[in-house]
Amino acid sequence: MNLDPAHAMRVADLFREHNRALVAFLQCRLHSFSDAQEVAQEAYVRLVTLERPDQVESLRAYLFKIASNLAVDRLRMRQVREDNPLDAPADDLHLAPIPERHAAATDQLQKLYRALRELPAKTARAFVRHVIDGCDIGVIARDMKISERMVRYHVANALAHCRARVDEPEMP
Repeated sequence: MNLDPAHAMRVADLFREHNRALVAFLQCRLHSFSDAQEVAQEAYVRLVTLERPDQVESLRAYLFKIASNLAVDRLRMRQVREDNPLDAPADDLHLAPIPERHAAATDQLQKLYRALRELPAKTARAFVRHVIDGCDIGVIARDMKISERMVRYHVANALAHCRARVDEPEMP
């Protein structure tokens, strides 16, 4: 497979400019941040490996279309798994957590709490209600007396802010 360097640069620019929005869009559909990140990554891979990228009018629109289709596939796979669960093995799989994982998770949780406190009240409230409490966007919009679009805007901004804070390196 031959990758066109100019096309790869356009995809890299798309990543820098739109990745947060793409992941937020996918997270709203999939209700899972890690699934959203995985689907976004796969969408970029498919976009960068296109056979004829010059035939795509808008790479951004095509990226979101690829991601949307992959999200639908992911949701269908989830449904199949839920409808056909595997039998659990007889062994006891409830092992104690590894101390390093526990420490890392605690650190991430503390960073998340700090990031949420940095947000405007409406943004933090919409994020917590949707992502943590699992409330529907429509319910949140009615409760907060704002449009569903504004709820999505607040959630996407909160996701981007929290992700940036959780991922930023520790200062010595």
